[in-house]
Amino acid sequence: MKFWRFARWATMLTMVPALLSAAPATGVASASTGTGWIRLAHLSPNTPAVDVYLYSFGGSTAQLVLHHVAYGDVSPYESLAPGDYSVAMRAAGAPASTKPVLSASVTVDSGEAYTVAGLGPESALRLQVLDDKLSTPKGDALVRVIQASLKQHVVTVTAGQQTLSSDLSFGSVSSYQAVPATDSSVQVAGSGESATANTDLAAGSVHTLVVLDGAKGLMIDDLLDAAGSGAAPAGGAATGFGGTAPHTPSPLPWLVLIGAGVVLALGGALRLRRLSQPCP
Repeated sequence: MKFWRFARWATMLTMVPALLSAAPATGVASASTGTGWIRLAHLSPNTPAVDVYLYSFGGSTAQLVLHHVAYGDVSPYESLAPGDYSVAMRAAGAPASTKPVLSASVTVDSGEAYTVAGLGPESALRLQVLDDKLSTPKGDALVRVIQASLKQHVVTVTAGQQTLSSDLSFGSVSSYQAVPATDSSVQVAGSGESATANTDLAAGSVHTLVVLDGAKGLMIDDLLDAAGSGAAPAGGAATGFGGTAPHTPSPLPWLVLIGAGVVLALGGALRLRRLSQPCP
């Protein structure tokens, strides 16, 4: 009888390592399948705040929701599995079932980054998908300009002595341009109005300069697309602008099961100890 009991508890003890090995390791599969990145922007000066939804193409459940995105707001990069997605804009606070004001499709490739921006005036608002670069010529920085100022319909942007974009019209996006690495003063000039910002154009860095209407005139927002040549964008916070994002499955059920196994094992050990003691 004692031998049978010992064998029974010994079997339970051997189950604990098996339970531990059965617990899923999160993050490994996603790393092996590749990753792309996307960020979302509201760059229409006279368009009210919106809620932005990101769906897998053809899906009805949003993978990401950004609430009350106002003019000038740009989300951090969010990492995504490669594939087809759709972006929808609704009026801020509108139910998710409401027909989108605007929508656009984007194909995310592994290792690539994208910006989906609402551009233009409210009367002709559009969602534009921009291909973001992550690498630069050796020793240089890359810079492009998004003209999102409605007060100044045409602007010229310079970095030091180099012109980044000349006579860029409202709602337009320039091509990336290589700039020698420098801690440079960037200037935007419109019709009788200008603004200046100090920008660290480090070697290997990639920048998107957004020209905006500020409370006191023109503004320049420096978005860092990539910090080093070939570097992936840093993922944003999981909730973006107070939104929701996909969640990793909880390990709680596995922890409960493992905990139960440990309790059984400890109980078995105590039982064996009592059985091994001589009867009085």
